[in-house]
Amino acid sequence: MVRRFPEAVKLSTGSDQISMELTIAAALGSSALLLSNLASILLASSRLRKRCVIEPPAGSRPPVSIIVPSRGVEPFTEETLRRAFSLDWPRYELIFCVAHAEDPVVELIDAAIALNPKVPARLLIGDDRISANPKLNNCVKGWQAARHNWVILADSNVLMPQDYVQQMMAAWRPDTGLVCSTPIGSRPDGFWAEVECAFLNTLQARWQYAGEALGLGFAQGKSMLWNKPMLDANGGIHALAAEIAEDAASTKLVNGLGLKVNLVASPFEQPLGQRRLGEIWSRQARWARLRRVTFPLFFAPEILTGAALPLLLGLVAAASAGVSLPTTTLCVLVIAYLPECLLAWAKGWYLSSRSVTAMIVRDAMLPAIWVRGWLGGAVEWRGNAMTIRTRELTELDEIA
Repeated sequence: MVRRFPEAVKLSTGSDQISMELTIAAALGSSALLLSNLASILLASSRLRKRCVIEPPAGSRPPVSIIVPSRGVEPFTEETLRRAFSLDWPRYELIFCVAHAEDPVVELIDAAIALNPKVPARLLIGDDRISANPKLNNCVKGWQAARHNWVILADSNVLMPQDYVQQMMAAWRPDTGLVCSTPIGSRPDGFWAEVECAFLNTLQARWQYAGEALGLGFAQGKSMLWNKPMLDANGGIHALAAEIAEDAASTKLVNGLGLKVNLVASPFEQPLGQRRLGEIWSRQARWARLRRVTFPLFFAPEILTGAALPLLLGLVAAASAGVSLPTTTLCVLVIAYLPECLLAWAKGWYLSSRSVTAMIVRDAMLPAIWVRGWLGGAVEWRGNAMTIRTRELTELDEIA
């Protein structure tokens, strides 16, 4: 007969207790992350509206200057130029800014200006080095040349709808200091472009709108509506060189004035075309590094987003409790991605049979991107290798 000693019983009981506690902790952690994911989708949905045309207001419609920094020719450049000249606003001017006269986009801009003589438009060439941010440097001459009190800084790859100005103006409130729009990826060509859509739309745009719903409005450099006298009274466009990214500097400047950053009700499209894995990694790594050095306290919890961590915790809990791992995996993925798909469908964003697979690939990349955000070294921006530090952006090499 085998006798069991009391000490062995105690050790076994203690081990079982620890195992049970770990199982419960893992299950609760997974559930909490999935619930926060769902809560962010509901918050974002409450702020977003499905794309619909806004008619010009019957009252005051002030003239607007639209500054478009451009570099290089992209697959949709001709279409984005046509859209810029077709806005339903009575008085607006277009100011295209290019750093170098030999840039191939100059020819396309000149042709678009010649085809649309009724819209006041200018092309300004030159590079004003007020910072190590090439895009901001490219905008300086446009800001100085703008004739109107309302100025929009718009990236060249934004597909402006006819009611572009209406949408921006409609989001302005008495306590607003800046109105922005995050990009919504559209027209992906190939799987990796769909992964880019998964990053831009139901992840980044969703969390940005959820943050706004919680009173944490962050600027987004794709489309930015400024009241020019207000910004000029607080340092002008040079004030946006205070941080390595102009949208981070904008956020801090506006918040410092006791004002808010508002987002448009229906964000604007950015047509993607083809994308490669390397392009996505480079872009996401650069953005992660920028967020890390400008808003470290908000960047740190980004590791909790996506499905990777709740899935890992769910599998740990399932393995400890003897629950089927495939069933647990399926349940976690459904809880994580079904609400994302419903958000995209409800708002009219890109959705396909490969979208869930793209979301899974995106979430598999997120932990590596988060780790990369904490590391130094060079990242790439439009052919420029750059080292991002806490208070400066150093351009290392012009590859062009």
